[in-house]
Amino acid sequence: MALTQHESARVLGRENISFGDPVLIDDFVLVIAREPMTIGNYVHLACFSSITGGARVQIGDFSAVSQGARLLTGTDDFTGWGFGNSTVDEKFRNTTRAPITLGRFCVIGANAVVLPGVQIGEGATVGAGTVVTRDLEPWGVYLGNRRIRDRDREGVLENHRRFEQERQNR
Repeated sequence: MALTQHESARVLGRENISFGDPVLIDDFVLVIAREPMTIGNYVHLACFSSITGGARVQIGDFSAVSQGARLLTGTDDFTGWGFGNSTVDEKFRNTTRAPITLGRFCVIGANAVVLPGVQIGEGATVGAGTVVTRDLEPWGVYLGNRRIRDRDREGVLENHRRFEQERQNR
């Protein structure tokens, strides 16, 4: 199966990306990899999602970035001394660049935004429209940075074991 990239998706810096198998990249996805990026096995990047910012990204196996979600490894801080945008030399801008890591079995909900430097623990689920500003613990369901419930860790892992058994028996 390997990598399936729809025609209108843009993946720049492909030489910096290690792709698992299978990886599905829907239409209108934008990925810019200036630094090393690892996209694990059975990963889906849904339509209109993006990964940008200029720092490292690691996406664990069986994870998904839903429609319109953003993984931003770089951003400008306009509350301080910086001004401008990408057309202005970086020495005049107050930029932050830091890696993002998604553990295995993570789901980033539709139109959610993950900011630079965030690590999302294994099995964590981020609700639609959430802005993630800090690390999230494993196996939680999050709205904003607030854990609203636990995810069924044992159920997911048991289902994964069945998946692997079925895959091996093919």
